Amino acid sequence: MERNRTSVGLDVHARSVLACGLDADTGQLFERRLTPDHGEIAGWLRLLPGPVAVAYEAGPTGFGLARFLTGQGIQCWVAAPSKLQRPSGDRVKTDKRDARHLARLLHLGEIVAVTVPSVEREAARDLIRARDDVRGDLMSARHRLSKLLLRQGIVYYGGKPWTGVHEQWLRTQRRSQVFTAPGLGLAFDIAYDTLLATLARRDRLDAAITEMAADSVFTPVVTRLGCLRGVSTLTAFGLAVEIGDWQRLTGRSIGAYLGLVPTESSSGASRSQGSITKTGNAHARRLLIEAAWHHRRPCTSGRGLRRRQDRATPAARDRAQRANRRLHTRWARFDARHKQPVIANTAIARELAGWCWSLAVLHD
Repeated sequence: MERNRTSVGLDVHARSVLACGLDADTGQLFERRLTPDHGEIAGWLRLLPGPVAVAYEAGPTGFGLARFLTGQGIQCWVAAPSKLQRPSGDRVKTDKRDARHLARLLHLGEIVAVTVPSVEREAARDLIRARDDVRGDLMSARHRLSKLLLRQGIVYYGGKPWTGVHEQWLRTQRRSQVFTAPGLGLAFDIAYDTLLATLARRDRLDAAITEMAADSVFTPVVTRLGCLRGVSTLTAFGLAVEIGDWQRLTGRSIGAYLGLVPTESSSGASRSQGSITKTGNAHARRLLIEAAWHHRRPCTSGRGLRRRQDRATPAARDRAQRANRRLHTRWARFDARHKQPVIANTAIARELAGWCWSLAVLHD
């Protein structure tokens, strides 16, 4: 970080902002409670001895303040909350102490900043996360409906559930004599209507994501990532918008960035490793974990995979094919050693993250 005369910590909330500025030359503190209005905050910052640098914690208020201050020529850092160093004996937490703590860390150059996404990337990320929320809602709606039927002794034996045949079977259950009891029929109707409405929401989001993936700044990365098994358009687009700038990572660091490396507690000659750290972007980590399971099956190219590979360059197809063969070979070795599948899949996902990085940074 460049040295600045005044380091300012902002404790940002929905209805108020507590600001604390630290003058590096005189040690003087400047404190003010402000409104969340960006213009008022920038105006107060211009009254401080310059040059001024600002830091605030990443949180639910988003990145609008950081973009505004950067556009006004004020250096602004959005601090990663998990990386803020705080003494273990510090048990008092107030807005003023938090702002002072940020100002001191910024003055010492100890702020670990997160990447501020562009407006377009943040909008695409919100779209992906809305799809993820609907995925959870759909699972809950299906559980509620199936358990309502189970309590009445109605079980589906016609094959795989939640297919077209299963949907027709669900419609016929409404005419069953079981649902003639007062209130029970309405409960079934509400549960079934909720399921249909959630499916409609999912389909709308899928269509919007597919359209954006085909014509946006993320399209080249989505096309290359789609050459991997288990990485369809939704998964590739999700990884592209969640990670954003792949150039800031390497093939070795992306696993740690996504929390796919094991925890470690070593001292002297002893070394102890545990479960994965689960730090970083949980959405991208889940996508990779799900995609890694596809590499357990023999390495064959289905119609959908071939169609995605046809849209990519020969270099991307070749690298993806090498990745597909290697990941399946690793799965086979894990199975031969009777490795616990969940642990093996995590290891595969960690290596898959490296292959995704190599494809994302590949020049067409």
